[in-house]
Amino acid sequence: MLARKRHGIFRIAALATVLAGFTLPAFGVATPEGRWRTIDDKTNQEKSIVEITQVNGELQGKVVKLLNRGDKPANPMCDKCEGDRKGKPVIGMTILWGLKQDGDEWTGGSIVDPENGKTYDAKVAVKDDGAKLDVRGYLGISLLGRTQTWTRDTSQ
Repeated sequence: MLARKRHGIFRIAALATVLAGFTLPAFGVATPEGRWRTIDDKTNQEKSIVEITQVNGELQGKVVKLLNRGDKPANPMCDKCEGDRKGKPVIGMTILWGLKQDGDEWTGGSIVDPENGKTYDAKVAVKDDGAKLDVRGYLGISLLGRTQTWTRDTSQ
């Protein structure tokens, strides 16, 4: 009897070990939380690193670093932004907010482009087992917009 109980415990332990080896993407659920390198869809240049976190069940993304600045200011102000973002530094600015999970996507949010100050509706979807993030900004309907593909920042 004791041998049977031990055998059962070992089977449970073995199953738990196997399951612990699976990551979320292996089950088809990857998260957009983490640090992302934004890629300009026009120039294909890396522009910034945005950290996406979950706050009260919604995703928000904050600029933590600007990249490839050349002769541009290291931390420009968002002079073209409206409201509480106007005149604020881009580094530290929340540029993505209000996204809620809807199946494999996070939808219903907004994104601001600090270069032109415009705010767009937004949705995101994780791709390639969590290595890429499709970020779509649009006006009204998703067909009227553009998508940037961000890459997960693994430099930490």
